[in-house]
Amino acid sequence: MNGLSVGSQRKRGVIAAFLLCGFGLSPAFALDSAEETAALRADAEWLLDQIETHYAYLDRFDGVNPARGALGVDVNAIETRLDLLTFGECALNALKDHHAFMGLSTDRSPGLAPSHSDLWIDEVDGEYLIAEVRAGSPAQRAGVRPGWRLISVQGEPVDAAIDQLCGAPYVTAEERGFAARMVAVGPRDRARQLGFESRAGERVDLELASLYQESRPWPGPITADTLDDGVLVLTAHNGLLEDGWRAAVDRVLADVSPTGVVLDLRDTPGGGNTLNARALLGRFVSEQTGYQRHSVPSIERRTGVRRAWLEEVAPLEPSLAGVPVAVIVGRWTGSMGEGTAIGFQAAADATIVGTQMAQLRGAITDLVMPNTGWVVKLPTEALFHVDRTPREDVVPDILVPDVEANPETRADRGVDAALADVRRRARTPSSDSTRE
Repeated sequence: MNGLSVGSQRKRGVIAAFLLCGFGLSPAFALDSAEETAALRADAEWLLDQIETHYAYLDRFDGVNPARGALGVDVNAIETRLDLLTFGECALNALKDHHAFMGLSTDRSPGLAPSHSDLWIDEVDGEYLIAEVRAGSPAQRAGVRPGWRLISVQGEPVDAAIDQLCGAPYVTAEERGFAARMVAVGPRDRARQLGFESRAGERVDLELASLYQESRPWPGPITADTLDDGVLVLTAHNGLLEDGWRAAVDRVLADVSPTGVVLDLRDTPGGGNTLNARALLGRFVSEQTGYQRHSVPSIERRTGVRRAWLEEVAPLEPSLAGVPVAVIVGRWTGSMGEGTAIGFQAAADATIVGTQMAQLRGAITDLVMPNTGWVVKLPTEALFHVDRTPREDVVPDILVPDVEANPETRADRGVDAALADVRRRARTPSSDSTRE
């Protein structure tokens, strides 16, 4: 099957309508072939214009739209709806930004990282190093470990696979790391053939299932476990977008008086919304206070006048304010997961523990193509810590490079470091566990 389908994002009404009307065209779009092709190409031009007008991080490219002239981005080559979808995927790939993507896909579309990836890959001195492996994933079960090198994808050297990925060129180490993560996710409808070199220098060839095809048990938006010394461990399960998040938070925090709290956000790659973030964070603040900053660069580009504001969180009862909190993060802490982490640090004096986060830039706006009604997910707001550090540049207070200290025991160094932090602060509350 290779029909258009909505991915894991929320189904907007317009998307549901076009799926019922012939892969993307509304009933009013019953035109002859020449007019239809012209309308499809108009949507393509519209997308390029939206990137130039609204993309919040165009300064990464000195204000020039990198999609114009990129591989696979040719308006005049569009003849069909599938051509337009491919065009859109390639145009957004050219931004080298995991937070910019089409709101619909085919089974053979490139997978989304980090939502459906299990390997975080960085390009370092021309090599593609596995920085982190997703817990419980096909790659982890197959034995892939941080420190390995990715050397081939579908039987081709990684560089060759990257150079064939549309949206090229990928030049800098950051861009080639982005591209390596994309090709390692692979198309959504098939297993991946990946070649590695282990830390011992051994060649390891693996066939790994696509995360789009793998069904994983889901314990709910958030679960809790109280340890013997009263520390409460909260684990978010990619539920920050769920309608039931607030009720789940109230349930796991009912009738608890913890000595400390560890919040594990390492499985939040799908992001979420600020309402759910505030529903949790509000339980840990004693007064209304700022938790993240926003700006809209497109307004400043257009008018020369900056628009920026501080978003606040208000207290919610019953309150846990003053309880020491440590937040565990990693490469699958993405978007609103990152916002939640920096919000806890800013508003609840939490310690951030773990590896670098996913570095997903900004807040997404759903932009709707005028003719097909297709949704484009584009970061239009830049986001910042309250101290004005760009969210994507925030580094954990306690860096834990490898999650697994011992491959045999699989001791979780992130949890160990977070527990040590909250226990230390619980013993010395006057010095560093309360917010002034």
